[in-house]
Amino acid sequence: TDALIFNDFTSTSPSTANDNTAVGFQALFNNLDAADNTAVGSTALFNNDSSGAGIGNENTAVGFAAMFNNTDAESNTAIGFDAMFSNDYTGNGVAANNTALGAEALINNGDAHDITAIGYDALFFNDSSTNGIANFNNAVGSFALFLNVDGFSNNAVGESALFSNQIAAANTAIGDVALAFNDSDGLGLGNNNTAVGATTLFFNVDGSENTAVGTGAGINLVAGFNNTYVGDFVGTLAPDESNTIRIGDLSNGNGAGSLACYIGGIFFNFQPVGGSVVEVTLDLANDKLGWDIGPNQSAPSVPSRGAPARRSAPGAPAQRPTQHQAMLNDKVDKLQAVVQLQQKQIVTLTAQLKEQAAQIQKVSAQVEMIKPAPRVVENR
Repeated sequence: TDALIFNDFTSTSPSTANDNTAVGFQALFNNLDAADNTAVGSTALFNNDSSGAGIGNENTAVGFAAMFNNTDAESNTAIGFDAMFSNDYTGNGVAANNTALGAEALINNGDAHDITAIGYDALFFNDSSTNGIANFNNAVGSFALFLNVDGFSNNAVGESALFSNQIAAANTAIGDVALAFNDSDGLGLGNNNTAVGATTLFFNVDGSENTAVGTGAGINLVAGFNNTYVGDFVGTLAPDESNTIRIGDLSNGNGAGSLACYIGGIFFNFQPVGGSVVEVTLDLANDKLGWDIGPNQSAPSVPSRGAPARRSAPGAPAQRPTQHQAMLNDKVDKLQAVVQLQQKQIVTLTAQLKEQAAQIQKVSAQVEMIKPAPRVVENR
């Protein structure tokens, strides 16, 4: 009913309002000269091309009131209840190349462009200020980048990832509630962070240039900057800090950290002599790792290392001589000690996970408090 009622109302000759499809009450209701649009759902693309400029082309809106206020913006795709509802409501026509998939996804977007929002309420407040600078954001997951207004070039993948970000830019969060509180104070200081893992960099607010990889890594950082953390829960026991590299160290709270470390790419870095047992060196001019002879070592000939051979499937282990039984018993004793240590670590990690679960519940409670009230669209 009333779909495409004003299509080609200006009667341009030849007609430009071609190849439009409207299914639903007042879908594409005010379209005048724009072409190649598809609207499926009541009031979908309701105001498209209401300006009569004929430039609101190649839009696809599926869902009740999807892209309701779009006027002149082009090449947008909105699927879901109220998806991209306010897109281009200023009529500037610059809010182009956006994709919203999910109920209320990108609902408040005004003039920002080249955005992808997938998930319920993803990028809910993006460009609600209509400054048109919240461009090139990508959010995948319910409430991802929920509070973002003017931040740009952010990527959030995971439920509530970068949830509180408002104006900070160039952040990447992959994992549920990763960087959840980043830029929650709206100062725009939490830029250029990369978080990979659930709850990674969870409490960071103003910290920048941080890279954390691992579940719960960097949970200690709030305003620290230029840190690199690798490993699950690394930083748990560390203070808020800056300019620090932590890789599987004691700060992960398991009581032992990583028990062994292997790094390739050092052996052939001559500086300038070598041996079969060497000291690792660090060139302070460029931070390059190398090796040198230790103070109590001679300089034997350097063993040859060719290209690594292709590995075949492992064969059955050879039968060990009985004289090695004592060594095996010693190894068993050591393994039992390791098992006891790991049991203590599990108790510690369980307590940490309970604390993190409580924090996630707080985020969920905040979401419930700020969920928008249902909106009624006036039929015209």
